Amino acid sequence: MMVSGRFSWWLCSVFLLCASRALGGDPSVYYEWEVSYKDVSPLGVKQKVIAINGMFPGPPINATTNWNVLVNVWNNLDEPLLITWSGIQQRRNSWQDGVLGTTCPIPVGWNWTYEFQVKDQIGSFFYFPSIYLQRAAGGYGDFIVNNREVIPIPFEAPDGDITLFISDWYTRSQKDLRRDLDNGLALAMPDGVLINGLGPYRYDQALVPPGITYEQINVEPGKTYRVRVHHVGVSTSLNFRIQNHQMLLVETEGSYTVQQNYSNLDIHVGQSYTFLVTMDQNASSDYYVVASARFVNSSEWTKVTGVAILHYSNSQGPASGPLPDPPNDSYDKSFSVNQARSIRWNTSASGARPNPQGSFRYGQIPVTDVYRIENEPAQMIKGKMRTTLNGISYFIPSTPLKLADQFNVPGIFKLDFPNEPMNRPPKMDTSVINATYKGFVEIIFQNAATTVQSYHLDGYAFFVVGMDYGNWTENSRNSYNRWDAVARSTTQVFPGGWTAILVYLDNVGMWNLRAENLDSWYLGQELYMRVVNPEINNKTELTPPDNAIFCGALKYMQQESYDHKHGPAFSPAWTLTTHRSMLVLLLIIWAAAFY
Repeated sequence: MMVSGRFSWWLCSVFLLCASRALGGDPSVYYEWEVSYKDVSPLGVKQKVIAINGMFPGPPINATTNWNVLVNVWNNLDEPLLITWSGIQQRRNSWQDGVLGTTCPIPVGWNWTYEFQVKDQIGSFFYFPSIYLQRAAGGYGDFIVNNREVIPIPFEAPDGDITLFISDWYTRSQKDLRRDLDNGLALAMPDGVLINGLGPYRYDQALVPPGITYEQINVEPGKTYRVRVHHVGVSTSLNFRIQNHQMLLVETEGSYTVQQNYSNLDIHVGQSYTFLVTMDQNASSDYYVVASARFVNSSEWTKVTGVAILHYSNSQGPASGPLPDPPNDSYDKSFSVNQARSIRWNTSASGARPNPQGSFRYGQIPVTDVYRIENEPAQMIKGKMRTTLNGISYFIPSTPLKLADQFNVPGIFKLDFPNEPMNRPPKMDTSVINATYKGFVEIIFQNAATTVQSYHLDGYAFFVVGMDYGNWTENSRNSYNRWDAVARSTTQVFPGGWTAILVYLDNVGMWNLRAENLDSWYLGQELYMRVVNPEINNKTELTPPDNAIFCGALKYMQQESYDHKHGPAFSPAWTLTTHRSMLVLLLIIWAAAFY
């Protein structure tokens, strides 16, 4: 059912009014998304990308702390779809997480409405499609959560806001990349790096072909801009830098940081950072904005570089000459790990609530559980190349774990994920951490692979208390930062190294812990944490949404629905509850008499 013009605006207003009343007294924002393919040529080769409302990258979501967000997603792709919200901590609501362990995918031609509250959060986040390697084809966009007016930000209000998406990029489709992985092949070197979905400025005629469209960032001299940078790529760590400009780091994934200047910063897959950048140069020419591959050896990787242009309004000419140099690890092997350790929490700043974040003394809380999680290079399991965590390669069942748990479907998963690597042959299994509600958990990631891996935990921010090269031991705890370790949702683990995090499990639900490197994730590096409040009170998990999609063993429960391209009626996803469906339908009929 399609509406337009004045009636469409009125209908959206009615919908938002109903939604606001249903979700509480906080304001609501509503977005209508059409997800489809679009032909573009960011690296000079025509290919299909995943666009939202015709945009690549997709449209931004802009909300404020405690606001309700509703996103109605129409799947016009040729395969199922899920959207996940990286770093958004939906309280007691893993139903809206948008991963296969909690939600059935949106079938081709169907729509589904996500509803959640950005409760007690601020910061710069992003969304992306979570299944079938689809992020390698786009579908990502900006998700900003602003402070409430009564909560001050710990810096002067900037003069403007700039969002940059950096990503290693393949000209082959996500389906071709999946086929390679399914056939036991490692992903080849990326074809380039995109900045905001565009190819590199032609800084080197031998490396960049003519006719490539690049990103130009227009700024005014003397102004200070908030620059939000998201790594939405596949598997390559990138170094980000702006020629001749210092970048004052102020926030990462929802946490204000100690304010420090960086001339460049290593950003790993899935991570987000916010800088303040002052336009304090003389503008004799434009300036390069660079994202280049890190932790690679071959000289061929020089082409895997994204270049945008920073253009002052009084610029005297185009950028020219060599790019600003990246870090040189041949002289300082510990550069990146020391840089990561330098990112610390601003304990004096207020966050989403009007109490100092530093009042949470995480370093004084007794640890209740310890998990040492080790990944290894991909290996053959039952004739398939697979990746593992503690020797287990995650098997995706046809029934989402959360649905199976809610409706008591037996045999879907086991609450037996081991606390440490097991001395046994690797296997494929659906093994879940049986987590303790309000437990304070230490997780040590050990990376036995030869590449940087990054890990993300849905539903939470965790404290990154330590990282180093070599094997973690009990003595490694002596190096932990127990005062101002930054709280974030995605952390890197260096090759042959370890990273330790602490997390307070106060958010009930079934939460995904995964590798953000798409190849590692696709081949099995993920698991789930089941966090259940044993008491029956108002802090238990929310009930399943009325528009839940059912699949697998619960497919028989699915309400009637069909391809919206061929059917004139509402699908179950159109409204939030049965009663509101009737209300909206009656209001439509009433309004139609006057238009």
